[in-house]
Amino acid sequence: MAATRLELNLMRLLSRCEALAAERRDPEEWRLEKYVAALEDMLRELKKQSSKPAPELLNEYTRKVDFLKGLLEAEKLSSSTEKALANQFLAPGRTPTTIKERTPATKTVHLQTKARCTGKMRSELLGTDPLAISDSEELNIRKRKGLASDEKQSAVELDAVLQHHQDMQEKLAEEMLSLARSLKNNTLAAQNVIKQDNQTLSHSLRMADQNFEKLKDESDRLEQHAKKSVNWLLWIMLIVVCFIFIGMILFIRIFPKLK
Repeated sequence: MAATRLELNLMRLLSRCEALAAERRDPEEWRLEKYVAALEDMLRELKKQSSKPAPELLNEYTRKVDFLKGLLEAEKLSSSTEKALANQFLAPGRTPTTIKERTPATKTVHLQTKARCTGKMRSELLGTDPLAISDSEELNIRKRKGLASDEKQSAVELDAVLQHHQDMQEKLAEEMLSLARSLKNNTLAAQNVIKQDNQTLSHSLRMADQNFEKLKDESDRLEQHAKKSVNWLLWIMLIVVCFIFIGMILFIRIFPKLK
């Protein structure tokens, strides 16, 4: 299927954006941001057309536009470490935009940006001038472009990126190990506290059982004592009633009724 006029304009503007992204830009440069915004609008219009390209090609366009947009957002970050981490998550294009390119321009831009961020991080750690380091790195990259082929340059830069990724992974592994040790210590401390609480609770339960048994014994003794007291009182009352009854009979017998 032949490319439409909108798709050709999209490819031309995308190639221009990739060229601008590969250059060293002034912080106040505004063209690339405006071009990327125009690319997003053109890409949306291209997806709405009936004669749109194949899904794989559309995904590749979307991937490159998202890469340029993410690159601009990463450049707005203040810390070089944050820029390096943001660039790690960017996904460059897989295929060249124009026929003249041997490797995708976004991949080259991605490698250059990572190298620049790595140089800035190294300069911050060593206390050197980041501009001089970045200029020397770009000069070395240009020399490598002139002396070696694109494949060799990509291999060398890829080794540097992989080494940087390995260093980051080792750092993350150390942090995770430290967190695991801290979590283990906190878990052991919590287990000791819980163990002490369980011992205190068991002691309290034993004391409560002993107090309950003592209270039960005292209740039984008090009940028996109460029963004994009631029995003696009943017998005393019966004896008193009997004596009163006998006394009345004797009184009647001794003192007859007066006529």
